[in-house]
Amino acid sequence: MARFTIFGTGNMGSAIGSVLTDGGSTVTHVSHGGRGTVDGDVVILAVPYHALSEIVAEYGDQLRGKVVVDITNPLNFETFDSLVVPVGSSAAAELAAKLPDSSVLKAFNTNFAGTLASKKVGNETTTVLVAGDDDAGKQVLVTALEAGGVSAIDAGSLARAHELEAMGFLQLTLAAGEKLPWTGGIAIAR
Repeated sequence: MARFTIFGTGNMGSAIGSVLTDGGSTVTHVSHGGRGTVDGDVVILAVPYHALSEIVAEYGDQLRGKVVVDITNPLNFETFDSLVVPVGSSAAAELAAKLPDSSVLKAFNTNFAGTLASKKVGNETTTVLVAGDDDAGKQVLVTALEAGGVSAIDAGSLARAHELEAMGFLQLTLAAGEKLPWTGGIAIAR
């Protein structure tokens, strides 16, 4: 199986790591403020949007040649009413521009930690949507997630990250407004 390095040990980083280890993948974590080595072939950035620039500055050389997964929702957390990336762009596209020698994917931003931990959204299996321009990198992630007991769908090119971030924004605002539980979310029945 694949080797993963996850930046972040919070709810999302832990839930993603659990799914991956359940499927037989090797997972190491790099915690905030901690020094770590990026030894995974796939690196998952389970951090807030504002932390991406710091990680690129500190670990950019170690990310070269790796598949890097952005899970962020670039939400204005002060107002909770808009995304902070330019219209038509995405956090993932910004990250890809900063890491030209890496393969950037967008995934997990339409999932809550609770749905990854339980592997369920209501009565449906949790589905992770994955966007990116690296088909081989997407397949590695999809295969590892499915081995871990969740569903995963190739959502298309990295340009689709824009729509995934809009979906994540909607889901977050619904949960924050108590119209959707944090154990719920958008499910895909197949």
